[in-house]
Amino acid sequence: MGIFLFHYIYREYDIRILNVHLTIANISIYGALCFFGLFLLPYYFTGSLDTARVCFTVPVSLICLYFLWAFYGRISKPKNPNKFVLRRNKLSLLSVICMILLPMLTLIGDYQWLTFTIVNTSFYAITAIEIDRYLYFLEHKKKMNALLNYYKAERNKEIAPKFFTRGLTGREIEMAMSVLDGRSYKEIGDEYFIAEKTASKHASNIFKKMRVKNRTEFMERFGKKKL
Repeated sequence: MGIFLFHYIYREYDIRILNVHLTIANISIYGALCFFGLFLLPYYFTGSLDTARVCFTVPVSLICLYFLWAFYGRISKPKNPNKFVLRRNKLSLLSVICMILLPMLTLIGDYQWLTFTIVNTSFYAITAIEIDRYLYFLEHKKKMNALLNYYKAERNKEIAPKFFTRGLTGREIEMAMSVLDGRSYKEIGDEYFIAEKTASKHASNIFKKMRVKNRTEFMERFGKKKL
């Protein structure tokens, strides 16, 4: 669960920790290595569960605190305040704080009622983010009419194209809405707390899925005159 939560926040905010790409596979590998090197080996050599617990939780807690510091540094100074994004930032921060509390609580003792509450709170925050995302889409559905109608037309074809089976993700829909508003990739990056090149990469994926060559063609086909 921790692996999923870290990857979710990393993906949403384009965080770079020590220039390491935190894919699901990488996080799993790092977690397994930490468990083997920081818990199993100390337990094997000392025979003490308490010693092994300390050896494991202290370094992991420091890594989590560094992640929190990097994340807070990413969201603490919004350049283009947006109520939807600010709500997501608060919920994401709550989720991250819950994550970093887990290893610390493990160090204190085995209080499952407390750790389960922390984990559930973290997941409830993520769930609230996704619900809020789709409510945001509904509030701005007129902006998405051209895109949605295009999807509907493609769905009715006898052979659906591959891009439809891998339709726009929630984040790509957000990016598409910003592009339709005429924002530059730098402005989009500032608004959603991601790098400009990440916003550009999202746009490239959107253009590919919508079968257009570039931003100009995308605007011509799905811009305001089509809404």
